[in-house]
Amino acid sequence: MGRAEARRAQGRRARRAAGSGGIRRLFTWRKILGTLFGLCLLVMGAFVALYVYVDVPEANARAQKQSNVYKYSDGTLLARSNSEVNREIVDLKVVPKPVQHAFVAAENKSFYRDQGVDLKGTTRGLLNTVTGKGKQGGSTITQQYVKNYYLTQDQTVTRKLKELVISLKVDQRMEKDDILAGYLNTVYYGRGASGIQAAAQAYYGVDAKDLDTSQGAYLAALLQAPSQYDWANATPTGKKLVKERWAYTLNNMVDEGWLDRAERDAMTFPVPDSPKAAPGMEGQTGYLVEAANDEMKRQGVTDEMLDAGGWTITLNVDEKKQKQLEKSVDRQLENQLDRKGNKVDATVQAGATSVDPKTGKVLALYGGVGATEHYISNATRQDYQPASTFKPLVLASALENESTTQDGDLIGLNTVYDGTSKRPVVGSDTPFAPQNEDDISYDSPTVQTAMDKSINSVFAQMVVDVTPSAVKKTALDMGVPDKNFPERPAITLGTMNASTWDMAGVYATLANHGKKVTPTIVKSAAHRDRTMEPVDGVGGQAISRASADTVTKALTEVVDIGSGREANTSAYDAAGKTGTSEDNKAAWFTAYTPEITTAVALFGESTEDGGGQVSLTGTANSGRANGGGFPARIWADYTLGALGGGSDATFDLQGIERGETPVKESPSATTPPETEEPSETPSEEPSETPSESPSETPSEESPPAETPSETPSETPSETPSETKDPEDGDRPPGERPGGEDLLGR
Repeated sequence: MGRAEARRAQGRRARRAAGSGGIRRLFTWRKILGTLFGLCLLVMGAFVALYVYVDVPEANARAQKQSNVYKYSDGTLLARSNSEVNREIVDLKVVPKPVQHAFVAAENKSFYRDQGVDLKGTTRGLLNTVTGKGKQGGSTITQQYVKNYYLTQDQTVTRKLKELVISLKVDQRMEKDDILAGYLNTVYYGRGASGIQAAAQAYYGVDAKDLDTSQGAYLAALLQAPSQYDWANATPTGKKLVKERWAYTLNNMVDEGWLDRAERDAMTFPVPDSPKAAPGMEGQTGYLVEAANDEMKRQGVTDEMLDAGGWTITLNVDEKKQKQLEKSVDRQLENQLDRKGNKVDATVQAGATSVDPKTGKVLALYGGVGATEHYISNATRQDYQPASTFKPLVLASALENESTTQDGDLIGLNTVYDGTSKRPVVGSDTPFAPQNEDDISYDSPTVQTAMDKSINSVFAQMVVDVTPSAVKKTALDMGVPDKNFPERPAITLGTMNASTWDMAGVYATLANHGKKVTPTIVKSAAHRDRTMEPVDGVGGQAISRASADTVTKALTEVVDIGSGREANTSAYDAAGKTGTSEDNKAAWFTAYTPEITTAVALFGESTEDGGGQVSLTGTANSGRANGGGFPARIWADYTLGALGGGSDATFDLQGIERGETPVKESPSATTPPETEEPSETPSEEPSETPSESPSETPSEESPPAETPSETPSETPSETPSETKDPEDGDRPPGERPGGEDLLGR
């Protein structure tokens, strides 16, 4: 037993010794070190291959996406364009140097010294994420910039490896300041703000250039946990942490020599503003933005350029005047309407444009009830006729061309015409016999009286005397946009298309003594990569000063005692003209003081699918709408407010031609009726019309050969080709044969 057991024990020891020796021979230190070295070579080789394989990609679309910023003339924010990213890229030189240093101190103190990658920082970032202190801080500024600008936010090994490689390459190829600029413009700050400019506005209501060091330190501290550290929403713990992070940032700045210790000790925590919703496109904002974009497109900025964002667009619009115009429309019109209970009121659309006649700057604009409710801007739409607001242009053309009547008399304010209603024009190949308002005839009115009362028959004949082609040329020179309107007598009634924007420019040209005024809404448009030259609102002489000032003289009396008397106050000097289009589908009042020119219009627009023009008659249960009613009252209310209660400025009129002092007729012919209703106008001597028409007409008619076509009995059948509206087929024979509304104003 003893010997046998001894042999077995010896065998076991031998086997154990043999096994132990084999392991030692297999895992020698030399072999272990060799294996590790081989693995290192393999990893290094793989990294080199990855470095060669992975190149710096193009920037991702979101990193380049920006919003457009729109501002009032004084720099107050109007709106940001609808964009998935609230960002406005700014140059690094715009950001104060201490603010730049605050971000470096908070996120990556070694930024100016490192190679773009920090392994210790990456490890620290992982620990911060695990302990709930935020996801920022684990990478260098370069790495964060690469992640935001070139890659995605996916937390994957592949994305992280790419980030490391691209960061090394970016650090080699780019200047540190360019990397820092890219970082500041791409990182997310909370409150929907991407980039430092949007963040400065969101948290402190200032531009990035106006941030102070303490505010910059807060924005830098915020990046570690934007939601948790937003002071407006932070818990007590979050507020404590962000204040600590803010202090940490400033202390690091002191350590790096970027901030004086005494200055640091004097700083207090800069509590940010409460968050505000970014202005949207509701109300008038959308109309203003649309008008600005349209003007930029006319200046060569494409849709693609606008959609890419990055524009800071300052408008000429005065915020106070804009608010005043909105209040005036509400007070004088909207508060009188029952849009839900009255079918006519539901169709009423108001539009207005206000311009500085000395510069062409658009001071205010009213596009409708709201851009998100009524998508067509009533301020710039060109599908309605300006009606009798065109008559001053007929007079301007007569003065400019030194035209004469059929009797050879120079046309001026004192020139006498035949005011018979439905009187056929003389000297025209195209028959035309417009009816005056309420079919009233006037006994030998002067041009001044004809302007006061908007007498259709007088201006119809005047167009013929001047020639339609000459009148059209003057109109186009002054800014009427429709180049395709026919050269016929009916143009005296404004049968072309124009917008309140257009007519404000035309009347501003009169106010500016004949120098062409083009409304312009963009004051400046800045973009770091592009430029746009703003429109020069004032051009050359469209008509002579003498002609323009003479028309202004005539239009002052329209406001004083004529159809525009609703706008007459003692608070300002004003000149203007009313207009009501075919079938009462549009009502206008366009007028100016020495300081402001404003066109106000009402349009009848069907609420049925497909829209279409409808009559305004019955608006606010007030009978026939006309330019001397709601539009004139809106104009007066706005102008009084826009001028701060009034103005002492007076018209500087020089070289008044042919008629400085209008000849007054008998009181019954010159005293305006109390209202514009037919029942109150018999004093305008309608009873004299029959006896006067036969005796006066021959003296102004063309040779007998034209007489048959001009007889009143044939007028209704001849005029539709001139002026009849396509929707006017049910009009009774003989009613408004001239195409102008019975108001003619």
